[in-house]
Amino acid sequence: MAAVSGVATGEGLSRIEALLGSDASLLTHECRTIPRDTLHLPGPDFVDRVVAASDRPPRVLGGLQRLFDTGRLARTGYVSILPVDQGIEHSAGASFAPNPAYFDSENIVKLAIEGGCNAVASTLGVLGSVARRYAHKIPFIVKLNHNEFISYPNAFDQIKFGSVKQAWDMGAAGVGATIYFGSEESKRQIQEVSEMFQRAHELGLFTVLWCYLRNAAFKTKEADYHLAADLTGQANHLGVTLQADIIKQKLPETNGGYNALNFGKTHKAVYSQLTTDNPIDLTRYQLANCYMGRSPLINSGGASAGETDLKEAIRTAVINKRAGGTGLISGRKAFQRPMKEGVGLLNAIQDVYLTKEITVA
Repeated sequence: MAAVSGVATGEGLSRIEALLGSDASLLTHECRTIPRDTLHLPGPDFVDRVVAASDRPPRVLGGLQRLFDTGRLARTGYVSILPVDQGIEHSAGASFAPNPAYFDSENIVKLAIEGGCNAVASTLGVLGSVARRYAHKIPFIVKLNHNEFISYPNAFDQIKFGSVKQAWDMGAAGVGATIYFGSEESKRQIQEVSEMFQRAHELGLFTVLWCYLRNAAFKTKEADYHLAADLTGQANHLGVTLQADIIKQKLPETNGGYNALNFGKTHKAVYSQLTTDNPIDLTRYQLANCYMGRSPLINSGGASAGETDLKEAIRTAVINKRAGGTGLISGRKAFQRPMKEGVGLLNAIQDVYLTKEITVA
């Protein structure tokens, strides 16, 4: 998993094909649902071409441009972000025991820099602890709310851990937040995040929203509809309504959540014309709900499964890129292994976006 400088070559494409194995057909899939020419696709001029027409203040445009101009993917229009807030979301022990070096907050930022990432996203505490040393070297995205996981019995709710002003004071470029759409608590979270994002834009910080679904009823014996394209797509649409500059979403693994759960409203064309069973087409539908890409879509890398991490990360990157997405935000697969291997995995993800032969479907 050695780093490859510049644009990956045909040899790089062959390596990606080999890693994909039986999923190599993803590289040749043709999307016949939502045409690519109707999308606002990534590119070196994305801020000028798309974001500059919005109401975002000049400092927000500058922060986004800095994000797109950092790391190995600089000036491609794609991003690779290292997110590490699992110390709260999943407990520090569960997250960092596989590699205790990351109990030290500095190593999180070092991994992002050594791994050629565009930005590092983490907690107020992690980034604040090393801000004077690193905030000018790599864009900081301060995650402002979390699901604390120590109250008993365990509950699932995103609560505020910090303020936009604190992120601004430490020199952050952006702020992030999570909303558990579909949960009873989401009504409060929507209002809190709306206020956070308005304040962030006033201060010149860009915004990233984790648009996750959370409701026990969404998981049935047949499927986990937390990962349904129709439901995650609607979560994305709510996220861009809150003026999230970037949407983070899990890769879709199924569809038909509205119909299976028999709630809300949908349309038969969502399933007959706008999606198929192909993961690229399902992800394309997620992107369509981001105002056709006016707010870039980045997909999460998911949990670490050990030996299959590299293949899974490459597969996710290929799906995201070919759907029209803007990149990956991958954490556990990178930091739950020695730093050299973590750097290699991040570089391998980035190579997908540097490989010109891998095009938008």
